[in-house]
Amino acid sequence: MPEADQDAVRNAITKLEAAGDVLGYPHSSRARGARDLRELRPRAGRSRWRGFYRRVGDEMIVAAFGPEASVDPGGFDRTVRVASERLDAYEREIRRERNDGEA
Repeated sequence: MPEADQDAVRNAITKLEAAGDVLGYPHSSRARGARDLRELRPRAGRSRWRGFYRRVGDEMIVAAFGPEASVDPGGFDRTVRVASERLDAYEREIRRERNDGEA
């Protein structure tokens, strides 16, 4: 990812940290083709890159970065799948740790 795009991604993450769940369009939207996954949209959607995230407990977890859907549809779909798998695995681990702590 070019340096200018990395800066835009960092700025988008800062907005997500500040606003949390209320970060709305054009900075965030529901990720197409995914359940319970949000799309972080750097430069208010004018970036070629997206971050894919979800709330897990008290945290907003950005699980993957990939191309914008119209730039690279296949890459977008792959990144959505990877982010969903990572977040699902993380949530399972959190539940397992919580259950182990209660035993």
